[in-house]
Amino acid sequence: MMYLELFWEFFKIGLFSLGGGLATLPFLYNLAVTHPHWIAAHDIADMLAISESTPGPIGINMATYAGFQALGPLGGFVATMGLVCPSILIILIIARFLGQFDQNKYVKHAFYGLRAAVVGLITFAGLKLFSVTMLDGSHLRLAESVLFVVMLVFILFFKKIHPLFWIIAGAVIALLLQFPL
Repeated sequence: MMYLELFWEFFKIGLFSLGGGLATLPFLYNLAVTHPHWIAAHDIADMLAISESTPGPIGINMATYAGFQALGPLGGFVATMGLVCPSILIILIIARFLGQFDQNKYVKHAFYGLRAAVVGLITFAGLKLFSVTMLDGSHLRLAESVLFVVMLVFILFFKKIHPLFWIIAGAVIALLLQFPL
């Protein structure tokens, strides 16, 4: 029964998180409130870091991680299947009828409206992650904020450096901040 509930929760996330993996974050924070025995809100930033650092889509990686945390390996599989099933069903339906609606003005307007919803979901996710990573209660974490700005400046000026370098550099710096010499 728990597996069915896990599938259903991630099915809903997959159905409504338009815009990719970052759009799943508001739903995951809600899941942490409704099912705190599955995932904790403070673990979502770690989930995102791991999901960003591993190959594959972010949303699927986070669903697998959360499902694994909740109910082990089978839970990871069930959560992942729950997340991808709505996309598969929607793609099959759209593929069947798209030719009939591709020039429909109402369909075009609906897609423009979805763009705004996606921006809202991703903005919420960014603000939530900011509060988790850069704030300690109501105070700004100075070291993390300075490090973020420095890394951002370096990334903007050195765009040709491979992203793997930035991932490793971020991990090393985080470890140094965690365990000062």
